[in-house]
Amino acid sequence: METLVSIITPTYNSEKFIAETITSAQNQTYSNWEMIIVDDCSTDQTEPIVLQFAASDNRIKFYKLHKNAGAGVARNQAVSMAAGTYIAFLDSDDLWKPEKLQKQIDFLQTQNQSFTFSFYDCIDEVGQPLNKRVEAPLKLKYWQLFFCNFVGNLTGIYDTREFGKIPISSLRKRQDWMVWLTILRKVKTAQTIPESLAYYRVRQDSISSSKIKLLQHNYNVYRIFYGFNTVISLCCMMGFLVMQLLVKPFYVKKIRPTI
Repeated sequence: METLVSIITPTYNSEKFIAETITSAQNQTYSNWEMIIVDDCSTDQTEPIVLQFAASDNRIKFYKLHKNAGAGVARNQAVSMAAGTYIAFLDSDDLWKPEKLQKQIDFLQTQNQSFTFSFYDCIDEVGQPLNKRVEAPLKLKYWQLFFCNFVGNLTGIYDTREFGKIPISSLRKRQDWMVWLTILRKVKTAQTIPESLAYYRVRQDSISSSKIKLLQHNYNVYRIFYGFNTVISLCCMMGFLVMQLLVKPFYVKKIRPTI
């Protein structure tokens, strides 16, 4: 029997995208999964859309927070509810390719690994390809991840038998990076599946569209998550900027449209 995978999906005012996101999970060739959707007090039609899917597919589970608290709190709630051996992440505006889970589970089991991730392609708000693929080192080391988040949240998957259920930070952003850092501190090196298995939606209103805001949130990882003082945190940020400017561009490739 296939091992159960728990898909963690926080939502907030995602009515334009959530149906397509859920459908991409339903289209997986790997069928033994549960999708835990935790809503952060949406004010649009997100909830009725999700409930309509849940009514016809018992693998989809919905929970609504009592107050708006951020994606980190929503993810943490979903992780606490997860029953799967494997934890995977799919945000409410991103998409998975049909063989994503199957290929990752096969890799983890045949290679005796407890964590992996993959490349991903970028699409715009309406789902059109941006002809860009984000890749990563084939063997990602902890120090590389420390200075640059090479792991796309929509591609990461880990084994709870090795790590337990990793708590999600309540910081508003970069919670995924902190999860991967927690994992790499233990295993030291992670192996990448060297193909694109997902589509990341680039939105104009997303935090990643603002480079200045993103730098502030990255600084918070060093200052708050690691507990470094201001001077050390700023030094870490210098290393981060060097990686972003001189190394990361080599892992972003132009591709032909694939969607």
